[in-house]
Amino acid sequence: MVVKRTAFILLSMWLTLPAPAADKAWEALTIYPPEVQLATATDFQNVIAVARRSDGVTLDVTDQVAWTVENPELVRFENFRLFPSSDGQTKLLATWQDLAAEASIGVSAATTPRDISFHLDIMPVLTRSGCNTGSCHGAARGKDGFRLSLFGYDPAGDYQRITREIGIRRINLAIPEQSLVYLKATGAVPHSGGKRMDPDSPYAAALLGWLNGGALLDANAPPECTQVDLFPPQAVMEGEGASQRLVAVAHYADGTTRDVSSLAAFSTNNDRSAAVTELGAVTAGVRGEAFVMARFDTHTVGTQVLTLPAELEYTAPEVTGNYIDELVAEKLNKLRILPSGQCTDEEFLRRVTIDIIGQLPTEEDYQTFMADTATDRRSQVIDRLLERKEFSEIWAMKWAQLLLVKSDNQVSYKAAFQYSSWLTNQIAQDKPIDQIVREMIAANGGVFEQPATNFYQVERDTLKTAENVAQVFMGIRTQCTQCHNHPFDRWTMNDYYGFASFFSQIGRKTGEDYREVIIFDRASGEVNHPVTGQPVPPTFLGGPRPEIQGQDRRAVLAAWITSPENPFFANSIANRVWAHFTGVGIVEPVDDIRVSNPASNPELFDKLGQKLTEYQFDLKQLVRDICNSQTYQRTTTPNDTNQLDMRNYSYAQVRRVPAEMLLDCILQATDTKEKFRGLPLGARAVQIADGSSSNYFLTTFGRSPRTTVCDCEASTDPSLSQALHLLNGNATQGKIAQGKLVSTWLDAGLTVPQVIDKIYIRSLSRHPTQAETDRLTKLVAETGDNVTGLEDVFWAVLNSREFMFNH
Repeated sequence: MVVKRTAFILLSMWLTLPAPAADKAWEALTIYPPEVQLATATDFQNVIAVARRSDGVTLDVTDQVAWTVENPELVRFENFRLFPSSDGQTKLLATWQDLAAEASIGVSAATTPRDISFHLDIMPVLTRSGCNTGSCHGAARGKDGFRLSLFGYDPAGDYQRITREIGIRRINLAIPEQSLVYLKATGAVPHSGGKRMDPDSPYAAALLGWLNGGALLDANAPPECTQVDLFPPQAVMEGEGASQRLVAVAHYADGTTRDVSSLAAFSTNNDRSAAVTELGAVTAGVRGEAFVMARFDTHTVGTQVLTLPAELEYTAPEVTGNYIDELVAEKLNKLRILPSGQCTDEEFLRRVTIDIIGQLPTEEDYQTFMADTATDRRSQVIDRLLERKEFSEIWAMKWAQLLLVKSDNQVSYKAAFQYSSWLTNQIAQDKPIDQIVREMIAANGGVFEQPATNFYQVERDTLKTAENVAQVFMGIRTQCTQCHNHPFDRWTMNDYYGFASFFSQIGRKTGEDYREVIIFDRASGEVNHPVTGQPVPPTFLGGPRPEIQGQDRRAVLAAWITSPENPFFANSIANRVWAHFTGVGIVEPVDDIRVSNPASNPELFDKLGQKLTEYQFDLKQLVRDICNSQTYQRTTTPNDTNQLDMRNYSYAQVRRVPAEMLLDCILQATDTKEKFRGLPLGARAVQIADGSSSNYFLTTFGRSPRTTVCDCEASTDPSLSQALHLLNGNATQGKIAQGKLVSTWLDAGLTVPQVIDKIYIRSLSRHPTQAETDRLTKLVAETGDNVTGLEDVFWAVLNSREFMFNH
């Protein structure tokens, strides 16, 4: 017999709700880019015009507006493209219906020609044409005897290989159009990569022009591309087939800009909703959300695209709650999604108790809460739970997973235990998380006397340490930039080795106790760049190069990494907290923050980080905000409009309880105790200090092995082995028999229905329905033994999805 519970929701097609039509007046017109800078005679800039409706829908009206240049002597306007004529300042004007917009234009060196640059022109052409990708000449060993740096991270090396590696075969300065690099690219001769560009394309023209000019390397270092903008920053497209042009603009260190729409590599993370062409034209598909990206040089930028059915009627519900609810509602309104209603008091009590302290509500907790008539009783429960010591134990366990707290050949059990205890005590004392991180990164001393120093004992490799710091405390995965620039984010090899340099001077020596290692700053040691072979000065990831003379490099980094100057720390920590309580991060995975993995709600992502900073990194205050929000307290049952929504928090996600917490819940429900290494009988699984200490249950249910800092190591994915262990192992039936609760209740004079009620309240935090009581009472009677029958009921409840999942 199995008590069935609904834990998963079957997804179906989007449905629309009949509602009164909203006011759909066009209210704004915008020209992109809003500021145009033209420099040299060959410069140009594409422009677009976007109208916005009162309900947020946008429309590309570039070919519908009336365009006017305020001073046509300075700029020529053709086919939605601006060309320089004379130096000066003017404006581009646009009118559409009763709306108007303008963009400023600055022109300089209008009659000065610009030579073709290998760095600024040829390298982008090679990247745009796919020549230096991993599947072509950018592979580690190249292709067909020709190798380029992956995505162009080494322009000087690429120039050498193109022009010098095999004599005149690749370039022919006497007859440039017979150069092999040109012939293969245009498909004039056989090429395993196929034709990469048309002979009459601007790409082929740039390549041939460079060859005609002598195939020269830039005489001086060209200005660095410092930023790329993609316009429009957001599009809400209505109806399948709707289109939107995109414009990409690169900014350089010398103050100039350049239209790189034809040189950027465009891609989308959702072709079905928003497909994009090679030139950046987006076409709306089925209802949904997409992030369209453009990659140029070392920069990847993106724009959010929402696609809606044509003439979808929608009435936005009234927004109540806190700032979280306002920002979630704002996104749902853009998607025309109605949120589900609030969960019941019983569901809320169980959900919040498991999430905050990793335990089930006791029978007393349940009865007290359900009898409370105060309007703020939910808030009161949250406040009480946050003061429990179990809250600090939950977060100490989560941090111990990320920090790889475990004993092995390098870390003794004593060191691992003290490291874990230090983490627990810091959180229990309400020490702000930024202070904990600063102490850890800058730590010096013995691993016994100064437990925070175990951070550098767990991982001794300089590069791996830098990778771990970036991933754990900033949510950034830098691993691939060890060998090449990141293909889908801003990070380069220079960033990687500059950040690693902060950890190049860590010293280690054995203490008086042979098991103890002493961490210290040895004030010497550098990290060399594998391409140049030169030392790379310590540089903040995504930030400036600090002054470190006479200072411990790690102390300098520790001060910056938790400061407001670092845009990643607060947002990353807040996102991890949010994911714990909702089941999915605003950026998911939570430790993979990058442009090509955008936040589902950027405004909420930033706001949570801002709030955490305002709260001086007090996790309890942020948890209080999250748990008090209507977003957190929604039911897990979707409605007709949000059945396909998995990222926008329109209804609560059903989440399997993590391994340690699930075992603790089973022990609590059955009133039994477990023995774990180094802990007294009856200790909780979340209190296990050593990551190498485990048992079959914890391993089977996805406890983190703590081998990497990836958040994914702790898994809550269901599996067949988990089901078999609960059905046939001693995790449930053995503990039910050991706890003897059924016998105790019957001996106390409780009836079968009363015992069933106790089982439900103890395990599921609710009363059974009358139908459940009647059916189970009948089944117990059929066994002929109340103890056996009720233990079967208990077993079935503990094996139900309703027990194993938080909902």
